[in-house]
This record gives sequence, structure tokens and C-alpha cells, in this order.
Amino acid sequence: MQQVRYFVALSQTLNFTRAAEQCNVSQPALTRAIQQLEHELGGPLFHRERGNTHLSELGRMMLPYLETVNASASAAREAARSARRLEQGSLTLGAMCTIGPQMVARLLVQFQAAHPDVEISVIDGEARAMLERLEKGDLHIGIVGMPGELPDSFHQLPVFTERFVIVIPRGHPWAEKNAVRVADLDGEPYVGRSNCEVFQMVTEDFARRGVTTRKVFSSPRDEWVQNMIKAGLGFGFFPEYSVTDPDLVVRPLIEPGYSRTIYLATVRGRPHSPAVGAFVREARRYAWPSLSSQD
Repeated sequence: MQQVRYFVALSQTLNFTRAAEQCNVSQPALTRAIQQLEHELGGPLFHRERGNTHLSELGRMMLPYLETVNASASAAREAARSARRLEQGSLTLGAMCTIGPQMVARLLVQFQAAHPDVEISVIDGEARAMLERLEKGDLHIGIVGMPGELPDSFHQLPVFTERFVIVIPRGHPWAEKNAVRVADLDGEPYVGRSNCEVFQMVTEDFARRGVTTRKVFSSPRDEWVQNMIKAGLGFGFFPEYSVTDPDLVVRPLIEPGYSRTIYLATVRGRPHSPAVGAFVREARRYAWPSLSSQD
């Protein structure tokens, strides 16, 4: 790259001394670089006549190509400097689709206010798909939660814990209760979230307690599930912060209760961009909710 830069400078000045000054190198160093480039390209690029340095036929032929290379290299260096300063760049987040969007939205607003030139995109999906895409490099950061801890290949920063709640329409008999017991759910119609990452675990625990529900509807779209609940089709089982419809009634589930922890996940040992580091720092400062604030 230096040889190309020296060539372009010399083609503009046609003077070895001024070209060396412009490139901030000694004249012998510039001369050696031009000679090396001529050797690589197979012929003289300049004719050096007394007091008359000018481009050779090969030099004139190479000039537009090498000017393009030089301009591209300069642009690449500037882009790298901007990325280091977080003046530009991109960040792709994978957010588990069962996480309430308002939880992530406020963090993104806070991050963008601090780093306005970083372009952010969010991809949602079920937890295992998010982790697979994170491992492949399609995502920079994942916001995910699963029963138990994440695989060891991920660095995981716990950011908040939320309990699972029962969701019912207004006027439902359970709306008069302060909480709903697991035993109360036996035989009741259930509107399911097909992307619920704890469904199997909770269903097995219900069965051990002699509780069986009747699934009458299922959808991967939380808004569909919430609308079916509001229409009176059955009750729902949701993470508390994923309930977005204000017309629904939310009651804690007790005896027993269930909760999940959401993690900020990155691939362990992978070099990360400054934007990833900045986002993790912002997430650490962010006012995430906690179980203690829900009681």
C-alpha cells in the first residue's frame, strides 16, 4: 500500500524530493519503494531525465488503477478509525421473541443517544435459534434466556429476572384473586405460546402435581395469543414483562411460582468490535427490573 501511495504522490508532483516530503519519508526510501513497484509491474513507471521526471507509458497506464487502489485504501483506513471511535459501525442484536419489546426498546434508545452513528438492527426468534445464529457470527449479541444456564461457549451477563404470570380477560373469576395457585389451573382451557422456552419443564411439573390444562389455541405470535385471551378463549401463561395488552388482567402464579433469568450473551473468546463493548457497558448501567421491585 505504501508503494502505491508513493507512486500517486510522485505522479502528482513529478519531483522525488517534494513527493517524499508529502509522504513524510526520506527521498531514498521513496526511491527504493518506486523501484520495487517497477520491479513488480515489470517496467519503469517514470522516466528520470535531468530536471524532467515524467510518467512512462506503463506509468500512465497504471495511474488510474493505482489511484483507485490508493483511494480505496484511504477510505478503508478512515472507516477503521471511525469504527474505533464509534463514529460509525453496525450492531446486530438477537432478541428472544418471548421478551417484551418494551424491555429492549428503552435500552436501544439509551444506547443510540450515546452512540448516534452506530446502526442497530434487531432479529427476533426462539432461544435456541438465537444462540445458533450467535455462534455462526450472524449476531453480535443475544438477549436470551433458557431453563438452566446457557452453554459454556457463551459469556453470559444476567440482566434481569421475571416471574411467569397468569393472564386472563377482564371479568374472569380469577380477576378477583390476588394470585392464582397452580392447583386452580387443573382442567382449565389454556391459550398457548408455541415459543415458550419453559413449556416442557412447566408441563412436566404440573403433571407431577396432578394438574392438567386443556390447550385450546396455540400461536408463535404473542399478540395473537393475547387477543385470544382477551376474547375469552382461555387463560395464558406469560413472562410478566411480555404482557403488552393493557386490557388484560395479570395475576401472579403461586404454589409454586416460576421465573426465568434473561442474559446478555456473546461468544466466549471471540474478538468483538468497539460497538459490542459499548453496548455491554450500556446494558450494565441500564435500569433493568428485578423480582424485588415487582412485589
